[in-house]
Amino acid sequence: MAKQKRSVRGTQEPDGSYLLKLVLYVIVGSLWLRITTRANTQIPVPAGLIIGLLFASHEHFRIDRKIEYAVLLVAMLMGYLVPAYGLYINL
Repeated sequence: MAKQKRSVRGTQEPDGSYLLKLVLYVIVGSLWLRITTRANTQIPVPAGLIIGLLFASHEHFRIDRKIEYAVLLVAMLMGYLVPAYGLYINL
């Protein structure tokens, strides 16, 4: 009988869904929550990083979790340095 080769990593994820997942991590990871107090001081909170880490830790395909964390960190820094969009709250 011929033996079937099994993948070492288990289930493989299609390339298109992996790329879509990375793009979504970039978009979510770059979101910031900026809270402005009455003294005109801003408190930046990386809300997208927190949400992205929750998604990455509870994901079905856990093959490249380190890459997902790195993409989230780069997107967080990019979102902080280029404040193009996010949520601003004035207190």
